[in-house]
Amino acid sequence: MRMAAALLILTTLACTPLRAATFQLVERAETDSTHVRGGNAPDNVGDMLTFTNPIFDAANAGRLGSDQGYCVRLVVRKTYECHLTLLLAAGQLVVDGPFYDDADSIMAVTGGTGAYAGARGAMKLHARDAHGSAFDFGFDLEVLRGLTPPLPR
Repeated sequence: MRMAAALLILTTLACTPLRAATFQLVERAETDSTHVRGGNAPDNVGDMLTFTNPIFDAANAGRLGSDQGYCVRLVVRKTYECHLTLLLAAGQLVVDGPFYDDADSIMAVTGGTGAYAGARGAMKLHARDAHGSAFDFGFDLEVLRGLTPPLPR
């Protein structure tokens, strides 16, 4: 009986219609200088960067929420591995992946809550300036149809 119920749930989820959602947000990197050093050098494998930053609309004008997360340095002067959660009025989005020092990054959207329940897809992270004081977050998602109110624009 439990096996049949589990199969029914999995089949329902697999057949749930999805809709595409594309939108842009801006992160103002106000706390990205919070570092825990993994060694004595200015840049070390194991360094951790923690952050909680405000999130704005695509025009970088209206505040929509915040994010929080951490990145761990894996390759000195090249890449971090990051985990972050965006906290928006309509729900949360969880993102994981590499952050490259000198290039745009494509990170996986691994899930969400509320309007973003069942979200999957990608987030392109692009530095808005050479100082890393703000980042464009470009989302290309699939979200569950019927559970999703209008997404941020």
